[in-house]
Amino acid sequence: MSTSTRRIPLYEPDFARNPHVAYQRMREQFGPLVPVELAPGMPATLVVGYEEARRILGDPQRFPADPRRWQASVPDMCPILPMMMWRPNALRSAGAEHARYRAANTAALGAVDQHALRAHVELVAEQKIDAFKASGKADLLSQYAWPLAFQTLSYLLGCPDEVGYRISDGMAKIFDGVNASIGNQILAQAVADLVALRRRHPGDDVTSRLLTHVARLDDSEMGHQLITLHGAGIEPLVNLITNTLLEMLTNSDFSGDLHSGDASVREALDTVLYRDPPLANFGMSYPPRPVDIGGFLLPPDKPVVISYAACNNDPALGAHRPLGNRAHLAWGAGPHSCPASSHAYLIAEAAILHILDALPEMDLDGRREDLVWRPGPFHRSLAALPVTFPLS
Repeated sequence: MSTSTRRIPLYEPDFARNPHVAYQRMREQFGPLVPVELAPGMPATLVVGYEEARRILGDPQRFPADPRRWQASVPDMCPILPMMMWRPNALRSAGAEHARYRAANTAALGAVDQHALRAHVELVAEQKIDAFKASGKADLLSQYAWPLAFQTLSYLLGCPDEVGYRISDGMAKIFDGVNASIGNQILAQAVADLVALRRRHPGDDVTSRLLTHVARLDDSEMGHQLITLHGAGIEPLVNLITNTLLEMLTNSDFSGDLHSGDASVREALDTVLYRDPPLANFGMSYPPRPVDIGGFLLPPDKPVVISYAACNNDPALGAHRPLGNRAHLAWGAGPHSCPASSHAYLIAEAAILHILDALPEMDLDGRREDLVWRPGPFHRSLAALPVTFPLS
């Protein structure tokens, strides 16, 4: 790829409106590795080829996730810096550091009682639906998916609402790339408050289990583990729930019988994870030396970003396409794959089943093509999901 090549911006509203058309054009013009901008003046390589993505995700030696050498050249006010910057956590580290952080997170998440988690999701879902069902209409994003994800993550982390709202405010600013540096400051103080609280008053929650893990995480490391968990536990989960509900409301493959049971919901979730994963472009790595991938030379110390959405739908797979929609890359792959995918799956499925059972006759309020998708290089996120339903 020539340095003079025009890079494709991933942060503009046009890309958010129809990313799959953009991915198709990228392939036609550049092949599996595409020169993009994540923010104005911030170059990266976007991987849109499935096989190339698998090779990169499975090769942490040549493609480490530690961004510090790249970060040294990035202005402090860069809007994507808080999303991509080095943090002492599993997502942004490599080697022994990554193994240590990963072990602590996996252990803390693995101890979650799945039956209690499902019961909590169903209780919160019922409360949220009761709050709007008498009106005959709702925004399923702001009135259902977001508060449900927020309260569920607070339950898992042992996080009081006041602290949780500050964490979520900071994280939203980081995802959108708007006032991201301010968001990062809000986030850092809020997670520090949560760590201090759970050191004083431990409980049966993920935060307390991280604090007592043999990795002996200090307060700074603890804060960054919680930032990662919040980043993965609210925004992507909200997107997964709302994008799946949108699919079920508007896709004839699912809309014929919205409340037919578990199988149709699982199928809809897998379809969304395959075609429109909630984190569309992520899995960043930073090769320390020039790397040749299939004849494409990747520069050193520049971000390589995996387009889960584009790779899942790579036409080059052809007859060799992996069997089943669960062969997608939505949870990542390799040593940095998501350790909480089973939790996210459980929460999303329970939330969707509950609202379909409570409001089986709801319809999208308006046309699918008129819905607004939030701009941003990383997420696939609606601004709202309005529905109507008969009063009971």
